[in-house]
Amino acid sequence: MTPDQIKAAEILKGHRESIDRLDSILIYTLGERFKHTQAVGVLKAEHDLPASDPAREAKQIARLEELATKADLDPAFAKKFLNFIIEEVIRHHENIKNDGQ
Repeated sequence: MTPDQIKAAEILKGHRESIDRLDSILIYTLGERFKHTQAVGVLKAEHDLPASDPAREAKQIARLEELATKADLDPAFAKKFLNFIIEEVIRHHENIKNDGQ
């Protein structure tokens, strides 16, 4: 390897280590988020509240699109990501409600 390739490999290694740490943070953060949404699902089931809250979901999507713009992240990607999470949360809430019946 040339000296430039060695330097590039070292820089690449540093980026990959950062990516690995950030992936870990994302997974643990999602795990913590789902702990809270599971608690919300139990509360909703106990009080016969709907699994979905479209007004809150729309507000959250708009808020995260704005945050994404500030973070220099594609807002369309942020919206797609949040919609995926919301769909999963609603599915969990419906399962919690159905398991209690």
